Amino acid sequence: MELFDTHCHIQSAGLSEGERSTRDMWAKAGNTSVDEIIDRAREAGVARMICVGCDVDDSQLALETAKDRENLYASIGIHPHEAQRYVSDEAEKTRFSQLAEHEKVIAVGECGLDYFYTHSSKEAQVEILKFQLELGQKHDLPMIFHVREAFDDFWPIFEQFSGVRGVLHSFTDSIDNMQRAVAQGLYIGVNGIATFAKSESQLAMYKAIPLENLVLETDAPFLTPVPFRGTICEPKHIALTAQFLADLRGESVEELARTTTQNARKLFNV
Repeated sequence: MELFDTHCHIQSAGLSEGERSTRDMWAKAGNTSVDEIIDRAREAGVARMICVGCDVDDSQLALETAKDRENLYASIGIHPHEAQRYVSDEAEKTRFSQLAEHEKVIAVGECGLDYFYTHSSKEAQVEILKFQLELGQKHDLPMIFHVREAFDDFWPIFEQFSGVRGVLHSFTDSIDNMQRAVAQGLYIGVNGIATFAKSESQLAMYKAIPLENLVLETDAPFLTPVPFRGTICEPKHIALTAQFLADLRGESVEELARTTTQNARKLFNV
């Protein structure tokens, strides 16, 4: 059984660099290294992983981590929380744009809108999202979207960029927004949150995602699935989410793993 973790942040494991909250979380895991995490993931059947950047330096680190490791890839992104830092910094935006030219960069994101927290103004978030959508279009790269309590603003922006493909990362929203995404060819990224979701409507939404639009992720080191809540999440834990979803949806875990891996390889062209 081959699994594909389409969204993890392992690039700062064991280091004193990278996006701060992620780096701090990995520090709680002790002295574990990227290669140890990868080895444990592969033992669990995770054949491919995408290191996802959240700011310019973190995206550079994701690329450096992926470039010489087989079946490890990078996505470069400016998270909506970080938008205010970059909205007027043309030099950093230029440096970020140059990263997209590397062959190991297979996506742009995570990027999007987050109105649950307002670490950056809505105006800055919108501008940085559009900047990244333009970059994705220019290089024909798929997008990894982070959208939280902001779909009313997200959809009109997304629909301005014809031909854009991508995934709604860590999707927990309504079945209506899921169906709208699927109708526009987007994939739905599901992680360990599903294993501890309590809302019947949210569980119904997970059941309703068409298998051909579903991809798996961990968001490691965050969102550890049941039964390991309270520990540091790693890509190896994607197997638990796969089994949970298979049981919930009445599918075999082998079929779910096979199809979600095929979906991810198609979306990210690997």
